[in-house]
Amino acid sequence: DDEHAIWRTLYQRQLGLMPEHAAPEFLTGLRLLGVDAQRIPVLEEASERLKRLTGFEVIGVPGLIPEADFFAHLAERRFPVTVWMRRRDELDYLVEPDLFHDFFGHLPMLAHTVFANFIQAYGAVGARARHPAALKMLARLYWYTVEFGLVGTPRGLRAYGAGILSSSGETVYATRASGPARISFDLQRVLCTDYLIDSYQKTYFVLDDIEQLFDSVLDADFDALFAQAHELPAHEPDARLPTDQPVASTVAS
Repeated sequence: DDEHAIWRTLYQRQLGLMPEHAAPEFLTGLRLLGVDAQRIPVLEEASERLKRLTGFEVIGVPGLIPEADFFAHLAERRFPVTVWMRRRDELDYLVEPDLFHDFFGHLPMLAHTVFANFIQAYGAVGARARHPAALKMLARLYWYTVEFGLVGTPRGLRAYGAGILSSSGETVYATRASGPARISFDLQRVLCTDYLIDSYQKTYFVLDDIEQLFDSVLDADFDALFAQAHELPAHEPDARLPTDQPVASTVAS
């Protein structure tokens, strides 16, 4: 009962922020999944809905899993969801993802066909990456898109990343705060930019639309990028480059 109450608290807190801060694709996915605001969802039921929408299945896992297993699941259109819930003293910060982060943050976007196709393509690329430098590049890509990605809309910047949308503080910070830099998405810039795991991000990368994400992976020569991994410079999370294209957080009314 207490875990259901924690879910209810988190869900209701985040739901109030979604209209002004979440990508339209996320809002649509949340509606299509029919998430219960009162109780922790049943993974099997969500999996059936998602499979009908985009062919993705949901599998329960006890926590973080090995990279090779993770990539293999994504490549086969299976998304791992952690099955434990955070405690009340962890409402605002977690060391690693829990069920609320994985379910509320990730699954709505997987109801969008193009995003789901990107996730599968990402898994396929990861499944053939072996060198640690290549795996580090792919971790950065996942971090700055799937976890902390922003997208431009006619109404201003909106978040689609699960790390943003499952956090009440970062939801507002990522889309509206004056502190972080928001830069137009560039695949090589993302692959070479380190990230922060214990604080809000210093930099967010902004897509023109969700299709750009899939196209960038489809068109990229990852084998060549991986081969150059040691030669390409690694940028600090707060690095500002002359080639960066800043994006305003709002649009004129």
